[in-house]
Amino acid sequence: MPALGFSLTNRNAAAVLRDGLTRVQQGDLTVDCSALTQVDSSAVAVLLAWQRAAAQRGQSLAVAGASPQLRSLATLYGVEGLLGLATATPTDPEHHHHRH
Repeated sequence: MPALGFSLTNRNAAAVLRDGLTRVQQGDLTVDCSALTQVDSSAVAVLLAWQRAAAQRGQSLAVAGASPQLRSLATLYGVEGLLGLATATPTDPEHHHHRH
């Protein structure tokens, strides 16, 4: 899957979702989120939909370059593990429960 643009919000989520679902059906299972600078809960919903589509094929989506904001939203909704983002967070207990 080509890199996403700089924004994945409710304004463009439907179009991005459709494009990504087509790509997942074609076997493209890696999404590059490194260029995303604007995200909202729609971004999490789109990634989850792509992950479900991949799972229906017996595969899983690989999410690369997730920003701290995207990770934070995934954590807020409790889906970081479903998106494969949990393994990329620090495991040091001192940092794991640190609040800002």
